This record gives sequence, structure tokens and C-alpha cells, in this order.
Amino acid sequence: MSDASFESKPIENEAQFGDFFALLKPRVMTLVVFTAFVGLLAAPTAVHPFVGFCAILFIALGGGASGALNMWYDADIDAVMKRTAKRPIPAGKVTREEAFAFGLTLSVFACVFLGLATNWLAGGLLAFTIFFYVVIYTMWLKRSTPQNIVIGGAAGAFPPMIGWAAATGEISTASVLMFCLTFMWTPPHFWALALFMRSDYDDAGVPMLTVTHGRPSTRRHILGYTVLLAALAIALGFTQVGGWVYLSVAIVLNALFLKGAFDIYRRDEDMSEADNFAVERKFFKLSLLYLFAHFGAILIEAGLDKFGVAL
Repeated sequence: MSDASFESKPIENEAQFGDFFALLKPRVMTLVVFTAFVGLLAAPTAVHPFVGFCAILFIALGGGASGALNMWYDADIDAVMKRTAKRPIPAGKVTREEAFAFGLTLSVFACVFLGLATNWLAGGLLAFTIFFYVVIYTMWLKRSTPQNIVIGGAAGAFPPMIGWAAATGEISTASVLMFCLTFMWTPPHFWALALFMRSDYDDAGVPMLTVTHGRPSTRRHILGYTVLLAALAIALGFTQVGGWVYLSVAIVLNALFLKGAFDIYRRDEDMSEADNFAVERKFFKLSLLYLFAHFGAILIEAGLDKFGVAL
């Protein structure tokens, strides 16, 4: 770790179940589970309900395990950021050693059992996802480059591809584009958050784009990535998982997202922070709806297809 002198608060009581559950980053896990579920259901291969349940369970555990390992390594950063100061390790509820052992054990368990329950391509993709998030992003990119969230975002983009692989044993154009949708969504989503929470990253010494290149550059990057994201989102509608429902949702949401990104881009730096933050918070909230709505539309298309409904 970058700060070897970091020590969490003294552990006064034995860690409770809720403390270990918090290590799994349950809010992030919700997105992992949902996108993996959509990838599994949208795949053209029928999956036995029990096998499907096991696949989603192990993918969720793998995602949670990477969150625990992230908290183990980033305990020093978490301690100085307001947004993360109450996490189990800096709050003194779980030791770093406990978090590491918990995350590593859960990682091995999830990958092995996903491979056994479905196929080894899915198990291998899950293992690579955990490795990428913990080693490539957390240990390397996050503290070394303002492109941390761009490259590191790949870790959060793998779940729909893993779900698809669990069902089919293959990687397809559709699953790659679902990966790309999440991958390209991640930078504008997190940069919008960083714009109104910059002091957190300053205090922690994390080279987020807002810290290294400033707010105007970050706004330009948000607009650029949003344009690329819109193109990928529309392209996904013309694959085997797309259709009129998906395309309708994608066209409306990407029009709104592009407008939001342009509103951020043209903000006047001389305006009050409160005015700027209002636009950035609005865009950030829309970004939360954006991804769930796109994958929800894919799920609807999958349901219509499986029930033989043609639109």
C-alpha cells in the first residue's frame, strides 16, 4: 500500500455479519448481478433455472470478493475520503487481514464453483475480472494515472459477458457490445461524480482527471466519451439482443445523456459551485438510470423473444 503507516481504528468488538457484507460493496454488486443476469437471459441458449441461479450467485460472490480486496488495499485512501470513511476497515469494524482473507477465499470459491456449475470460460472470465479490478485497477492504475477509471472500468463491464459465457460457453458480438456499453458508460458516470466531489480525491491523493487536468478538461472528456457511448448503445440495438424496444429506449436515453453532457461541457467556470454542481448531480443521477434502463430493455427483448412475441 502507498501508506504503510495506515492503521484502522482499534477493533473493539468482534466483526459482525453486516460488517463482512459491507465489504462486498452491495450497491455495486446490484449492478453486477443485474447485468450478468441480463447477459445470461439474453443468450440464445436455454439454461436450467438451477444452473442459472448458481451462475448468478457465484458471479455476485466474485464481484463482492473483488470489492473486499479493493477495500483491503485502499484502506488508507478510504480513511481520508468523506464518501468512504465509514467503510468497515477505516471505521475499525474489520481488520485489513480479515478483509484480505475473506476476499481471497471468496474469490477462489466463486471462480471454481462457477466453472464447475457452468463452464470454465465463464469461470476464467470471472477470475480475470477479479484480477483486473484488484491488481490492474486498484493496485496500479488508481494511484498512477488520470486514466484510472477509463481502463479500470473494464472490470465492471465484464459481468454481462460472463453471464453470456455461462449460458453459451462462448463470446459473441452481442456480449462484447454489452461489455462496451458498460465500459464506455463508466468514465462519464464517475467523472461527473468527481466534478462535485473533487476535494475527496484531492485529500486522498488519487490522480482523478479533475485533479490532474482540471474541471474544463474533465467536462470535455465527459462530452467526448458520451458521444462514443451513444454510438455503441445504438449499435447494440442491431445485434441479436436488440429490437424496437431496446432501440426506442436507447434513442431517448442517449439524446438525454448527450444533452446532459453538453450542458456540463458549456458550464461557465465563473458561475457558483452550487450552480455547477446542480448540473453535474443531475447528469450523475441520469447516468444511474441510463445503464439499468438499457439492460432492462435488453431483458424485455429477451423475454419477448423467448415467448415468441414479435415487434
